[in-house]
Amino acid sequence: MSTHAKRERLLLADLLEAAGPDAPTLCDGWSTRDLAAHVVVRERRADAAGGILIKQLASRLERVQAEFAAKPYEELIQLIRTGPPRFSPFNLKQVDEASNAVEFYVHAEDVRRAQPDWTPRELDPVFAEALWSRLERMARVVGRKAPVGLVLRRPDGQTAVAHRGTPVVTVTGGPAELLMFAFGRQEAAEVELEGDKDAIARLHETKQLGL
Repeated sequence: MSTHAKRERLLLADLLEAAGPDAPTLCDGWSTRDLAAHVVVRERRADAAGGILIKQLASRLERVQAEFAAKPYEELIQLIRTGPPRFSPFNLKQVDEASNAVEFYVHAEDVRRAQPDWTPRELDPVFAEALWSRLERMARVVGRKAPVGLVLRRPDGQTAVAHRGTPVVTVTGGPAELLMFAFGRQEAAEVELEGDKDAIARLHETKQLGL
């Protein structure tokens, strides 16, 4: 596994273990147990994981995820730590990096930032750049349903257009914070928003950002 994905995987497992099975997360309606089951199903049950993106498979995904959520919590944590099955495509370094570094970072923050006393996590510059590179490539996907025009901007001026439209809201922050915002964690992201007041309110309230 790649360095970033492996590190984020182990951190996520540690956070889930420390929080226990019934702690809140930033994922609406999900406890830490639900989140752990989601992570395991995503990389171990390809027959069901397609429901994450394909509506016709959503009911199967819910059923399989509920089955995994019923397993002992410690077993779910161990499955996350040990990673995907031997012949899973997630074992390929390129696939792991492309699919899991961002996934595990966001879910680790889903656990951390659901706690009232959370503090910002300082990322090494290499990882921050990796997150930005990924966000640039997927900005149009995660922002496709934004109710207004959406531009993501780093403090150094680099930008990514997530959604074309008017009025335009520009969201400024570090790569990790922009990632959290674009993945639908608007209230938990430390960013600054510029634009029409009503447009900013609509952007903050929408549930349509992310995958």
